[in-house]
Amino acid sequence: MHDFTITADDKPTLYSDLAAALKGLVAGEPDPIANMANAAALIFESVPGLNWAGFYRNVGGELVLGPFQGRPACIRIAFGQGVCGAAAATLKVQRVDDVHSFPGHIACDAASVSELVVPIVRDGHLIAVLDLDSPDAARFDEEDEAGFVAIASLLVKAL
Repeated sequence: MHDFTITADDKPTLYSDLAAALKGLVAGEPDPIANMANAAALIFESVPGLNWAGFYRNVGGELVLGPFQGRPACIRIAFGQGVCGAAAATLKVQRVDDVHSFPGHIACDAASVSELVVPIVRDGHLIAVLDLDSPDAARFDEEDEAGFVAIASLLVKAL
């Protein structure tokens, strides 16, 4: 049983503590689904202002729902469709202040307003995307993006 309590007054400390906790959770565990499940739970419990945190896995060239925390979600997303699909198609982070103004946005949860999607790429191949949603407009900033890019670089070794 792991008991992680991450509280930080600033984002750099939050993401540093989150990375340290995640390293401990995935250390020695070879199963990618188990590692995604624990990562999603840790992120959801530790990062304020989220209403969804989880993964979409690259399965045969489409995104398939993986472990997550939050309301039920879309099961399959084509590359290029919505924010997650854009991240998958371009292999670039997508940080969207208002998803309702994003062309082709897929509304899995109408409560979500802003979104951050980080591709997890190994050797040029997309493994998954880390998807974070918030009910708050412009919830994610450059510090959040940098923090989750660092988290994704940890996860690439564990997935």
